[in-house]
Amino acid sequence: MFKSMIRTLTIATVLGAGTLAAHAENPMVGGAAMYEDKNIVENAVNSKDHTTLVAAVKAAGLVETLSGAGPFTVFAPTNEAFAALPAGTVDTLLKPESKDALTKVLTCHVVAADVMSEALAKMIADDGGTHAVTTVGGCVLQAKAEGGKVTLTDETGGVATVTIADVKQSNGVIHVIDKVLLPKA
Repeated sequence: MFKSMIRTLTIATVLGAGTLAAHAENPMVGGAAMYEDKNIVENAVNSKDHTTLVAAVKAAGLVETLSGAGPFTVFAPTNEAFAALPAGTVDTLLKPESKDALTKVLTCHVVAADVMSEALAKMIADDGGTHAVTTVGGCVLQAKAEGGKVTLTDETGGVATVTIADVKQSNGVIHVIDKVLLPKA
């Protein structure tokens, strides 16, 4: 009977923790609330840290796609991440004649699945410390977990760190990153 009570108590504790986690509020991003019942684009436009990303998504014609059913996981670089690119890069990418190149860069930040950080960490662990993540743009990112943080290495060797994880959306999840991921040339 004692073992049965402990088992029941353990199950209740685990279920209770899951319930608390399920009702936890989404993290704020760029000073704005992120709502689980809004899609990726509807939430991103409210983040003051993602104005460059939103402008790029609009210039690439990806608003409709990222507003669609999904599910999508978006690794969302901040304005600071875009500003760290070589001078003139963002201006060049936003030009109409650079739409294909811009689309390639942006789609290297999108995965056609809803991947929460816990699931990604498990994939990394199951794969011995590095998990290959294929994006909708065909880029292969190398995900690692180091010091409690998830990092993504792009095809040029650039490394982005997830700074805010698990921002739930109606059509997927956003993970904020501190570097723009680039496809190989």
